[in-house]
Amino acid sequence: MAWLQIKKLTIVLIGALLNAIALNFFLIPANVYTSGFAGIAQLTSKLVADYTPYHISTGILLFLLNIPVAILGWKQVGKSFTLYSFLSVLFMSLFLEIIPVKKVADDILLNAVFGGVIGAIGVGLTLKWGASTGGLDIIALVLSRMKDRPVGTYFFTLNAVIILTAGYVYGWEKALYTLVTLYASTRVIDAIHTRHQKLTAMIVTNKGEELKKAIHAKLVRGITTIPATGAFSQEKKDVLMIVLTRYELFDLERIIKEVDPQAFTNIVQTTAVFGFFRKE
Repeated sequence: MAWLQIKKLTIVLIGALLNAIALNFFLIPANVYTSGFAGIAQLTSKLVADYTPYHISTGILLFLLNIPVAILGWKQVGKSFTLYSFLSVLFMSLFLEIIPVKKVADDILLNAVFGGVIGAIGVGLTLKWGASTGGLDIIALVLSRMKDRPVGTYFFTLNAVIILTAGYVYGWEKALYTLVTLYASTRVIDAIHTRHQKLTAMIVTNKGEELKKAIHAKLVRGITTIPATGAFSQEKKDVLMIVLTRYELFDLERIIKEVDPQAFTNIVQTTAVFGFFRKE
């Protein structure tokens, strides 16, 4: 267990470093903006520097923005998930302060694409290992537990504010390149993890009872057991169906590997849930 936590912390550290590199080497020098709270911090830092006599760095702004979100997550989401998410923000803020802002390429399109891809690799790895980069991820999880509604609207609204503000103040070309960054980020995160908030896992296993007990010990989720028979082997099996959030996927994967490494698991997007689904 301790080794698993060390690996998880290492992944969070690497993810934070990749996000900081994406910002300081590609996006900030090109005035192209990323998504979420990092984009807000980036844009606010630029506006303060250009229109006031003061300067506040992106890293410090990102840290300050995430403090109230971390408190919310600690109360509503869970201590372990929030702790690793806040560590991700802390490391990213630290790296943003340590790594100098330096232009690697003059081509704005290269900066937009590579900044989006490198940052998304960091986000995707962090999500895959059961943490997040803070900010909107924690807010989305809280909202998904309060309301069975798609939270994509909230992501879209905040990112639209970033894009429109950047376009209005610094020119619409910057806004269009920001869209390129967001598109590249989304595609990479989809490939590494998933951007779907709710998922359905269909687990075909010979160890149905053991797996149910292990899942219930870690996750507070209902499980539906469906008797099944292998079409070729005629072997009796169980199909366990469980609906969960993307932030619980890491724990589910670890449980399945420990209890039944031979289990066949299919993860699919869940568009909506009708009926009881634990939210608190």
